[in-house]
Amino acid sequence: MVNTTSAGLIGVVLLARHGDRSDVVFQNYTTYNSTQGYLTPYGSSQEYALGQYLRDTYLDPGSPSYIQGISTDIADVDQLFVRADAGGGNVILDSAYALLQGLYPPTAESIMTLANGQTVEAPLGGYQYIPVESLEFWQAPSLTSWMDCEYFQFHLARLNAGVIFKDAAAQAAPFLQAVQPYLNGMNNSFLNVWNIYDYLNVQYIHNTTFFGSFPETLMQQARHFANIHEQNVFTDSVQNGVGQIPIRTLWPEIFWSLGNMTLPNSKVKLALTEVDYKPFISLFNVTNATVTNPEISGIADYASAVAFELSQDTTGDYVVAMKFKNGTNDDAFKPLKMFGQDNLTLPQMIKALDVRFRVSFDLFTEF
Repeated sequence: MVNTTSAGLIGVVLLARHGDRSDVVFQNYTTYNSTQGYLTPYGSSQEYALGQYLRDTYLDPGSPSYIQGISTDIADVDQLFVRADAGGGNVILDSAYALLQGLYPPTAESIMTLANGQTVEAPLGGYQYIPVESLEFWQAPSLTSWMDCEYFQFHLARLNAGVIFKDAAAQAAPFLQAVQPYLNGMNNSFLNVWNIYDYLNVQYIHNTTFFGSFPETLMQQARHFANIHEQNVFTDSVQNGVGQIPIRTLWPEIFWSLGNMTLPNSKVKLALTEVDYKPFISLFNVTNATVTNPEISGIADYASAVAFELSQDTTGDYVVAMKFKNGTNDDAFKPLKMFGQDNLTLPQMIKALDVRFRVSFDLFTEF
């Protein structure tokens, strides 16, 4: 652990999960190929609230986590780097836009007077147009690296036929039997438990009749068994195993963003990648964050966020701390340990992950 200064942050790299969606998204449990659903008004409000929280945390000069030099009211697009998975429906991409509306709300400085004396105001009360790099799977497979990955499908096949899932299926059998009448003909095997949970969750949020008739205890069990399933799918028995692929393919981008923020000619202060739930599971596992905070295992809630906060310690070293906010259930970020430490210098963090995952350290030595 290192002692950091209290002068604020140099920059922040964020991973954020999308908000609530209306459509049930079927994931083939032998491949995990899927398409996205569509963001609901409820999901938009979740992401907007997350953006407001991030604004209060990082853009308020009075906050201890204020990012030094960042534009607070009018977005400087050169200071922001935003990416979102655009495959299928719009839930992830539109979540990024909703978050950014909360981060940089409409500005009063959107009124101007022309040379002829006419006063004009920008549309939507001064809505700020912040670019989002929308990426299809074929453009940036790092955001959905498990899709069409032969080695990941081998990993799934081993799990689906293995003792861990057979034991979990036996444990889940009473639940799967009890929930069958509510599934509208859906396959109620344990291997399909993510789709079962997702279907029930969408209905429980949006279907008034279903909400009134479906036992809350069954909803809790659905989440419990889905957590067990997904925790095994997106982790691995070895640190550099393919089950960790959702975060393994994002690490280079995270390192690049953090390293780039240390350069004197870099303008980027905040980097945001909007994703689904899978990278969160792998991230917390590979950094050993679940050892000290086991409650974060499993599926992160809608509009969750992880922050990698970059600062400098008293010796001038660049230091990274990791924090997590689990959707609307958490009022604020909670600090998490990485490899048992409250924070790590940037070289320590890269080296720790280089040892575990053979990330090419040479890519980052310039930082």
